[in-house]
Amino acid sequence: MAGRGYTIFDTAIGRCGIAWGEAGIAGVQLPELREIETRKRLFQNYPDARELRPPEEIEVAIEGIAAILRGGNADLTSVALDISSIPAFNQRVYEAVRRIPRGETRTYDEVASALRASGAVYSVAQALGRNPFMIIVPCHRVLEAGHYADRISQNGGSVSKRRLLSIEGAQPTTSKTLFDVLLPVARPRPQA
Repeated sequence: MAGRGYTIFDTAIGRCGIAWGEAGIAGVQLPELREIETRKRLFQNYPDARELRPPEEIEVAIEGIAAILRGGNADLTSVALDISSIPAFNQRVYEAVRRIPRGETRTYDEVASALRASGAVYSVAQALGRNPFMIIVPCHRVLEAGHYADRISQNGGSVSKRRLLSIEGAQPTTSKTLFDVLLPVARPRPQA
């Protein structure tokens, strides 16, 4: 890969964008309401990128993202990301979130605990709010404890967490683990 490039590509939820550089993918932009707004966001985030035909490894990532957004399953864990400008804590958060299986959710607190940083719930939320790698780092799978919030990273465009989770077949409420462990009495009992 030479220099930084970007391209716009079709998905089941609209036209997405992806930017890349020498080290891998620099960012993914989910669709804004209009394609021109998606392009504008890419230009704001990656002003040095030129519209190019993606190299093979980026095409593989594009195909995986498109498959996920049409309800399919694709493994994006080996996709190379350019994390050179990402703070170390955020890198750890993104690595942990990449391991959340499709169709499952976690809370910000559970991610912080997995990182052995239980007091860092706010920092986890901040890291995910700055996630440049939408879908590849599936921040939509991380929810607030106790209630559902539809906020998504700035690169989420007009797409909501609720919509992405619905595409994946997840229940956009609270974490499965949180529900099973902390709220067992709140579950309805089977009727005889």
